[in-house]
Amino acid sequence: MASTNTLIIWRAQDGRPPSANGATFDLRNVHPVLDFDDATDESVDFEGVLPRNYAGGGVTVYIHYCDEAIAGVLLWQAAFERIGDGSQDIDADGFAATQSSASLTVPATSGNVDIASIAFTDGAQIDSIAVGEAFRLRINRDANNILDTLVGDANLLFVELQET
Repeated sequence: MASTNTLIIWRAQDGRPPSANGATFDLRNVHPVLDFDDATDESVDFEGVLPRNYAGGGVTVYIHYCDEAIAGVLLWQAAFERIGDGSQDIDADGFAATQSSASLTVPATSGNVDIASIAFTDGAQIDSIAVGEAFRLRINRDANNILDTLVGDANLLFVELQET
């Protein structure tokens, strides 16, 4: 597969809450969104299978979001968990190290969509997921980080996984 091709797209309603501090499902003008609180780190997990046309390069996670405020900075994080052949006991989490977005200044109009990107190299950063293996992608708002100054919920609409 050539670089910059989309591998998977998840909608807000495709997400599953983790065992604690999950983002909450909501509607915004009939658009499904996941609400990420401004006071507590909250997460959501997306499941997938790495497509067989993945060529083994790095990947970028694109988070399509909007906010309920009109000023502030937002910090997203993402991490992969390989669920390959004999590689993960699904009774426990096994996510690779978290990668963070840059500090994002949110749109000045509540409800305007912005797209954050988080780049990963192949290998350890994506938990060494192989072509055809299942995995989870965890998206987290790092609300308790001093760099996250957004007051109000961040609303996730879509997540795109792209080979880079």
